[in-house]
Amino acid sequence: MPNRLAQQTSPYLLQHADNPVDWYPWGEDALRLARELDRPILLSVGYSACHWCHVMAHESFEDADIAATMNRHFVNIKVDREERPDIDQIYQTAHHMLTQRAGGWPLTMFLTPDQKPFFGGTYFPKTPRYNLPGFGDLLERVAAAYREEGQAIAEQNAELLSLLETTVAQPPASAVPLVAEPVSAALAELKRMFDPAHGGLGGAPKFPHPAELDLALSRGVIEDDESARQIALFTLRKMAEGGIYDQLGGGFCRYSVDERWMIPHFEKMLYDNGPLLRLYTDAWLVTADELFRRVTEQTATWVMREMQSPEGGYYSSLDADSEHVEGKYYVWTREDAAQVLEEDEYAVAGAHFGLSRPPNFEEEHWHLYVAQPIDKVAASLDLSLPVAEDLAARARSKLFSAREQRVRPGRDEKILASWNALMIHGMARAGRAFGREDWVASARRALDFLRATLWCEGRLLATYKGGRAHLNAYLDDYAFLLAALLELMQTDFRTEDLRFATELADALLERFEDRVNGAFFFTSRDHEPLILRPKPGPDSATPSGNGVAALSLQRLGHLVGEPRYLDAAEHALRLFSPQMQRHPSAFATLCLALGEHLAPPTTVILRGSALEIASWQARLAGRYAPSTLVLALAEGVAGLPEAMEKPVRPGVNAWVCRGVECLPPIAEPTVLERTLQTG
Repeated sequence: MPNRLAQQTSPYLLQHADNPVDWYPWGEDALRLARELDRPILLSVGYSACHWCHVMAHESFEDADIAATMNRHFVNIKVDREERPDIDQIYQTAHHMLTQRAGGWPLTMFLTPDQKPFFGGTYFPKTPRYNLPGFGDLLERVAAAYREEGQAIAEQNAELLSLLETTVAQPPASAVPLVAEPVSAALAELKRMFDPAHGGLGGAPKFPHPAELDLALSRGVIEDDESARQIALFTLRKMAEGGIYDQLGGGFCRYSVDERWMIPHFEKMLYDNGPLLRLYTDAWLVTADELFRRVTEQTATWVMREMQSPEGGYYSSLDADSEHVEGKYYVWTREDAAQVLEEDEYAVAGAHFGLSRPPNFEEEHWHLYVAQPIDKVAASLDLSLPVAEDLAARARSKLFSAREQRVRPGRDEKILASWNALMIHGMARAGRAFGREDWVASARRALDFLRATLWCEGRLLATYKGGRAHLNAYLDDYAFLLAALLELMQTDFRTEDLRFATELADALLERFEDRVNGAFFFTSRDHEPLILRPKPGPDSATPSGNGVAALSLQRLGHLVGEPRYLDAAEHALRLFSPQMQRHPSAFATLCLALGEHLAPPTTVILRGSALEIASWQARLAGRYAPSTLVLALAEGVAGLPEAMEKPVRPGVNAWVCRGVECLPPIAEPTVLERTLQTG
């Protein structure tokens, strides 16, 4: 019989609906039962694309004996970390404090009935191996400890709760001036961490770190710092040539297990690909490099082909596994590739994608990467470059078509507000820069879907699947969606989007702002009580919600002339300023916000007929201007705030402002470009 997870929307929870474990979703029913029975809680947190989550499920949660032990001793709660990042944040932090080790998924935590953790780990095998205890034995030992060591657990819990409270930023004892040092210090740290041989920050495993790359590229351009620029550009090039990038289908995997970006952990997450789509667009604007254009185009195509629902929203992820084997969908044998390709196609593809080199994956398999640039392949085979490029393109198309016939990895089809916002942001930026109306339309469809299904009576919901929207939204949902709206308005202005942006900003202040100490809590005022209300400042796999909120509120505040937004952003920066000074590179997004606090962004309002301003807008879209907002407001647009209500005159006029300082209207596009170029 299915357990209580059968009624959930999360594909991850539904994967466990037929387990013999008596699973509960997180909620009052499970928590009340634990209190009534005085039974500890076994909290298991994971997500549907997680390889080791699948391994632990097959080994332990599908095993009748293990399940019986779990059911006898614990109230078992299964959580999708993507639907409940609040719970995941709290217990990942607690895990680190208890074990002094990094966390991850699956996260396995044991809690008292009042939700306080007293023991935990990540993956546990069914039988002892990897220097880990067997899960069945561990369950018995933890249950015995709960029965017999209650006083010690209570003392540990008190100390742990006190430590958890210290993770919530507190205001400094005295006023802290907002200065530029954290930004320059963050860039200095990134330069020290940069791998000049392979790109990226640090060694294996290597993650994309889009927030840090965004800081390096934008400040590198603003400050004319070539070494900062190259941190981003060289890393993006190496990633695009590596196996972390899907050379056949487009899109990036979550991380590389090696320092060369060659072998990825094969899951593809929406939250990586949205920011990376934006970064590759920006890299193309800076360099006009064909590689960056191709990666942007292929990734946007992949998003629309495989990740956008018929309703408009973007799905969450693709699994790492197919047929219970990680990477099976993506890797090749030489024989498989040779059967698909003509001899001349294989000669080019083999040299280009590494098939002519020793195998780089398990059991005589190859995972494709750019082993040799196509111009060198052409020279080695005595081919002209156009002929070699044509053969490589034909080979890529044939290999992709053949791969499409394989058993596909699973797809998590829940639609998350925050992750959709990241992709809307990326698609809108790419669509504007490349003049791709289909990409802009994709972003527009996703935004309209979110507004229709997840925005209700002045508040957001976090997730949607199968006709059901639910769960109280988090700071990231509001902040990321506000940033996406600001991006989309620069691409395709609609008055209703501006109205939605101000409604979101007002809700963000009302529901999340700490009006006493500054900054924004991760959960809203009316959220269910948990053992901690986090207020995260550093970036993680996604940009910091506080950083994106501060950056977006500043931009919207300057655009519409609303001091409340500017004040809230400044209070957030002041609260986190001491931490930013101690660990600057961990706060890349807040550093971006700090930079724009010290030197407000430039806003450009274009007024004129729709046809005339379109050509001006297209010219400006081809520039990389990281602290400039350009809005094209055709004549007849109504309902604008006073700060944006610039007069319409004959021809096109550009109104350029920075903060409260505005220039006289500019009527020549070359003069406008020169003005923006010189700052």
